[in-house]
Amino acid sequence: MIDAAEFLQRNPAVLGHAVPGNAGTAEAEASAVSSAPDCLRHSLFGGASERCHRSASAGGASADAQAPNAPNEDEDACREAALRLLDAAPRSSGALRDRLVGKGYAEDVADRVIARLIEVRLLDDREYAESVVRICANRMMGRRGAAMELARKGVDRMLASQVTEEAEQNGVFEEAAWELGRSVARKTQGLDRQVRQRRFWAAGGRKGHNPAILREVAAELLR
Repeated sequence: MIDAAEFLQRNPAVLGHAVPGNAGTAEAEASAVSSAPDCLRHSLFGGASERCHRSASAGGASADAQAPNAPNEDEDACREAALRLLDAAPRSSGALRDRLVGKGYAEDVADRVIARLIEVRLLDDREYAESVVRICANRMMGRRGAAMELARKGVDRMLASQVTEEAEQNGVFEEAAWELGRSVARKTQGLDRQVRQRRFWAAGGRKGHNPAILREVAAELLR
């Protein structure tokens, strides 16, 4: 068996700058090779280097895993994103905040942008909530159904309670229940009374109506 210095003297092309017959150079390079990592030495002498490659890859993956993307702090970009979202469809401040944070903007940046939009009246949660209640009434929904829809759209719970209370006091949901009753009565005309009432009650429950109002409507329209 030959040592590293003798091998390099015989095979100067391995490292690319050994000069045949130059013992000093060969000894220096042999020393460098002997101090190199095992995987590098194996590669230099014709062995496999796969283990070294795997180790380097794992180290890089670990570094990547430890450096997740930081939240976007660009307030101007956040404001532009908010305006585009509002142009696409009306939204509550809660729903808008969720979308902005979901797009990667920092929570405090999203909060500042939303506060400014409210200040200049480009965002109005009460107006939005009232419009949602009107849509619910047009869909023949009751107070409970409207409250669930407001929650789904990110409207603050207290504001939702206030808006639905006002709508109930103004008879909005009662009228919606009567409209639902008239619709079911038309569609079930000629059917057995129990079948008609059962379908009406099922529809009224799905739409979140007050049972007391449903009883009154059923007694009047589905005899």
